[in-house]
Amino acid sequence: MTGVGANPANSTGLSLQQRAEALQADGVFLGGPIRKFATVGRNQLSILLRNGLNGDSRVLDVGCGALRAGYWLIRFLDPGCYFGIEPNRAMLQAGCERIVTAPVIAAKQPRFDHNDRFDFAVFGIEFDYVIARSIWTHTSPAQVITMLEQFAATAPRGVMLASIKECPWYRRQHRGTGWVGKSHESDEGGTVRYRFSWIAAQARRLGLEAHRLDREYGQTWIRISQPGRPLDR
Repeated sequence: MTGVGANPANSTGLSLQQRAEALQADGVFLGGPIRKFATVGRNQLSILLRNGLNGDSRVLDVGCGALRAGYWLIRFLDPGCYFGIEPNRAMLQAGCERIVTAPVIAAKQPRFDHNDRFDFAVFGIEFDYVIARSIWTHTSPAQVITMLEQFAATAPRGVMLASIKECPWYRRQHRGTGWVGKSHESDEGGTVRYRFSWIAAQARRLGLEAHRLDREYGQTWIRISQPGRPLDR
């Protein structure tokens, strides 16, 4: 991957936060507040570790973007264990070149797909973990259900960690169709909210169970897995 912003080699001497700020200065959309780029990515590794992540775990990062979490996960995981889905090709390309950098990509051999259908089966493997931070803050109810169905089919013994902006009791949760917010097809921002009870009900319909976990930067983490699987930490 080449051709995004400044010389990728210039990134190797910068901290992660400096790399992100340089990309933003070059006009690359990174998703979320830039001042939390490094912290929010590191926290995704942390929550996965608290839920049993190992070096040989196969992890799917849905909406991996410019590799905010991928920076940490690709380094931690064994070669070939990180998988990412990101429809915004320029955003992912920038992340590969200037956030993670080419030598790490070559050594760790992550795999990527650009589908915008939330099709987890494109990699042809069974995942141990699926993580989707701040994806359900933009998806329609139908897209949430699609992701749950895909998780059930491609990670039957795995764990899914997804975050939501919780909808208060006095507001109606999102009922629209299609993606809301910036994407590979739109420059217009926006977020949506869901109730945990609704997420849990959709999980139960598929024979799964949902647990509310930590709240972080205005979003609540939800863990989804087969019934009876103990919470790790």
